[in-house]
Amino acid sequence: MATSCSSSMSMAFQVSCSVQNKKPSANLDNIEYFKTTLSSATSKQPLLRRLMQQGPMHIDVSKIFKNASAKLLDTFVDSVFEFIDQPLLPSQKNFAPVDELEGEGVVITSIIGRIPDDFTEGVYIRNGPNPLFGGLKSTKSVFGRSSHIWIEGEGMLHALYFKKNDVVSSDGCRWTVRYNNRHVETETYKLEKQRNKPSFLPAIGGDSPAILSAYLLNLLRFGKVNKYLSNTNVFEHSGKFYSVAENHIPQEIDILTLETLGNWDVSGAWNRPFISHPKRAPGTGELVMMGVDAVEPFWEVGVVSADGKELIHKVDLKLNRCSICHEIGVTERYNVIMDIALTINIKRLVGGGPLVKYNEEEYARIGVMPRYGDASSVRWFKVEPNCTFHIINSFEAGEEVVVWGCKALDSVIGPSNECSSDNEGTSTADDASKFYSHAYEWRLNMESLEVRERYLTGKNISMDFPMINESFTGLKNRFGYAQVVDSVASSSSGSLKYSGIAKLHFEEPAESEGGLENEEIKVERHMFEENTFCSGAAFVPKQSDSSRTGTSFEEVEEDDGWVITFVHNEDTNISQVYVIDTKEFCSEPVAKITLPCRVPYGFHGAFMPTSTNT
Repeated sequence: MATSCSSSMSMAFQVSCSVQNKKPSANLDNIEYFKTTLSSATSKQPLLRRLMQQGPMHIDVSKIFKNASAKLLDTFVDSVFEFIDQPLLPSQKNFAPVDELEGEGVVITSIIGRIPDDFTEGVYIRNGPNPLFGGLKSTKSVFGRSSHIWIEGEGMLHALYFKKNDVVSSDGCRWTVRYNNRHVETETYKLEKQRNKPSFLPAIGGDSPAILSAYLLNLLRFGKVNKYLSNTNVFEHSGKFYSVAENHIPQEIDILTLETLGNWDVSGAWNRPFISHPKRAPGTGELVMMGVDAVEPFWEVGVVSADGKELIHKVDLKLNRCSICHEIGVTERYNVIMDIALTINIKRLVGGGPLVKYNEEEYARIGVMPRYGDASSVRWFKVEPNCTFHIINSFEAGEEVVVWGCKALDSVIGPSNECSSDNEGTSTADDASKFYSHAYEWRLNMESLEVRERYLTGKNISMDFPMINESFTGLKNRFGYAQVVDSVASSSSGSLKYSGIAKLHFEEPAESEGGLENEEIKVERHMFEENTFCSGAAFVPKQSDSSRTGTSFEEVEEDDGWVITFVHNEDTNISQVYVIDTKEFCSEPVAKITLPCRVPYGFHGAFMPTSTNT
């Protein structure tokens, strides 16, 4: 969610000058004289003599100025700004970064339970922040203080490889499971790694003068206002895999080695940030995405061809503010856009306000646009104030477009959730609950423009990071899953923690009390052991017999499969991966895979089926 700067703000200064080009004739004798003198003076120095024999010398003035100015700017930053480690509370210790493993990773030897024989071969991969140099930083200077916020930190991929063997082992297991991790090597990651010290000044949280100075100095020194994080999600399109965060374009990843292969700009056609949750359109297989930027145009929607080679549609939605949009929705015919009142505003920052702010008094709306529409074709539906990052699913139902999402009433990003001495001890449970999301429904009537809203599961259970069987993206589905917020652990640590997984039955009502009709839907909960929390949960659909063997087709139900998730026990400091049978959702995990090292909490995970030998 960090702010971003479009390519038009990149600065380049190139001047080339040579003593060979455009030499005044009056200076020829002097030049020859100096060459003769230098040759004589260095006759006993072979290196300099060889240099003189190479002909006219070329002086790149731009390089000299660039190197000199870079050194001056670095000296200024080193003398004026002090980098400080942000301390972690004991309850935040699993947010601390870890080291990369060497080589091809580690084969897992400790599995409690059994991986089912009909589990899907593939890679379970999760993204998340893993800051360089020991953790997130703050800076102190004459301009004030600026700080990284909790969503920052270089992306690290954690991957678990599942390969089914032809021969059953002595313990009755058919599976070889291997774990590996690796940083996503963006341009800025490699730059700081080469410098071997924190170099980019934090440019999101803190005092306005400090953030503005960080913007300017980062831009002058590196041509970028902030680091490229690539720490939020992993997605697949046309057989290729990408890591992404919405302050830059995605990086293509070799799913087998976790090597970063380079930036993906859709054959040069996309030159702006890229939303963390693009969606594959039902029917066509095209990829629908958005780019949100802090400068105009604030929002652009794009459609990438099914083969990933061509940007077939791109349009400016002509918004008058930069709203943060983390996920786009799709239906069979439409794109669904959440325009919430969480905004990035550089003018507000210059005026002394926060760069990122949620304002519940501003409007919130949902836009529905034809797949290849333009700004004038969007139908906007005003909705109740909300801060919704994640869409569970969206689909068409008669004259309505139905949107299911995880709705909160305030933002966990921005200054409103920061504690200060002025309000210390004054926050209440109701205040804290505003940051927790709940499953929610919007029904948008395309004919009458009427909106109907409701909580799907009430307000007693908070959840986020939703997932579905992706075969139903943009289509009517019956089941969904989400990570369950632990409000007590989250409040005490100041960081969101998830102590279980919820299964949502969209077509089955919750049990009613006293025979009264209940509009809420049924929810099953799979809760973990005490002080055990998850991240990056993903749904793994069971494959039909035909997809595995090519034989007769066997229908597989939408919820037939598993939820897989990284978990960490804070009492034992052990990280594991749980495999949960979604047909026996409240039962013990069918497998608990103990990992060879700690895995920090992170963001989104995905399961990528593959028949490739891993």
